[in-house]
Parts: sequence; structure tokens; C-alpha cells
Amino acid sequence: MEALIELVELARSYGDRPAVRGISLSIPAGEVFGLLGPNGAGKSTTLKMLATLLRPTGGSARVVGHDLVAEPNEVRKVIGYVPEGAELYEALSGEEFLDLVRDLHRIPPATAEARRRPLAEAFAIHQDLGRPMGEYSKGMKQKILLIAALQHDPRVLLLDEPLDGLDVPAQEVLKEVIRERAAHGSCVVYSSHILEVVEKVCDRVGIVHQGRLVTLGVPHELTAASGEESLSKLFLRITAEPGP
Repeated sequence: MEALIELVELARSYGDRPAVRGISLSIPAGEVFGLLGPNGAGKSTTLKMLATLLRPTGGSARVVGHDLVAEPNEVRKVIGYVPEGAELYEALSGEEFLDLVRDLHRIPPATAEARRRPLAEAFAIHQDLGRPMGEYSKGMKQKILLIAALQHDPRVLLLDEPLDGLDVPAQEVLKEVIRERAAHGSCVVYSSHILEVVEKVCDRVGIVHQGRLVTLGVPHELTAASGEESLSKLFLRITAEPGP
């Protein structure tokens, strides 16, 4: 199956401090991939590199065939990215923000509206799109970020703690959206500390520890092989060990 993300010894250092230490990984179309690790392990740094917000200091990566460093604008066209703890333009309404993102991606207004309206209704935020985002709750802002990341129909969806602030109905909507994206040939990279959800929605997981990918596989196969009763137990065991 076509690989939509290919990392070869991808690395990033901040000065003399390595954050990501040579990750090699291939993620095919149709896969939901869970990127796991404790705080400071390098997960968010890896996602920021894939989103072209950080330049790698070593190795290489291709996203839907485009080189991360040589073709960053082409990469931006094919990804949707929801960062953890993003700040929004609070003077703008939700609709104005979505229009801004739409125009940056050069999507015809009618096309964007046809994609965004069902999502806004499913997330139960359609009646609030005209309000300034400064009046939004944390969960409402997260819903807008998710819609903004999806309205250009990306081949690759990068999600960093996407359930943050979402109520239970919205969490279920997002899980269904993730399944639909994968079923239609996109790939989703899902980073979260809620391992019970990861175990249910992800086809494969990779655990990053001190900047290195130390475990990779199908969740139930990893737990069975390790003798642990859950992914959470395996995660705790691996990340308690000294780094590689």
C-alpha cells in the first residue's frame, strides 16, 4: 500500500540538546497510527516537523511523496494539523477563522462550505460560528481547529492531543471522523496520553522514549507478546526503563 509518510533517521536538536534522535518509520494510506510517549519524548517535535513548523537537523522525511525540507509548501497542501494548546485569533468569529484557512488553501467557498457544514453540525457548533472566538470555551476552540484542519480534505491528518477539551459526544464524533478518513485512503497520526482511546482507534502504535522509536506494532499484538494486560501497562514498563 502507498506510504503517505516516510521518515528516515529523522532528527531534531535544540542547540546541543537532541529532542528526536533518528526516527525511521513508514505510515501507509488507510492507517491510523498512534504516536505515544511521555512528556518530552519527542512526539510533538516530530509532528511539528511533519507539519513543516520545525526544520529537521538530521535525516529526511517525505509526506505524500513531497520532501519535507525541499518542498514545504507542497507538504502544507496535503496535511491537516491540530497542535496541542493552539492559540486562535480571538477577535475573529469561528466562521471568519475558517474562511481565513479556506483562503490560505485556495479552496472554492462552496467546496469549503460543503465540507465544513456537516462537521460543524456534528460537533454541535454550527450555531456559534458567528460568535467571536474570544467567547468560546476550550472545547469549542478545539472543534474549530479540527474543522479547519479537515475542510481542505487532507491526505494526512496530524493530531496532537485532539480530545483536549472535547465533551463526550464530540469525542465520539472525532473518532468516527478518524475512521472515515482512514477508510477513504488518508492516514492519521494520533498522539495522545489517553491510551485507552489509542488502543481502540489506532491500527498501529509507536512508542517514543527519549527521542527514539523504541516499540512499534499492532496494539493487541504488542500487549500479547509482552504479557501485559493493556497498552497502558506496556507503556509504563517501557518508559520506566533507561533510555536507549
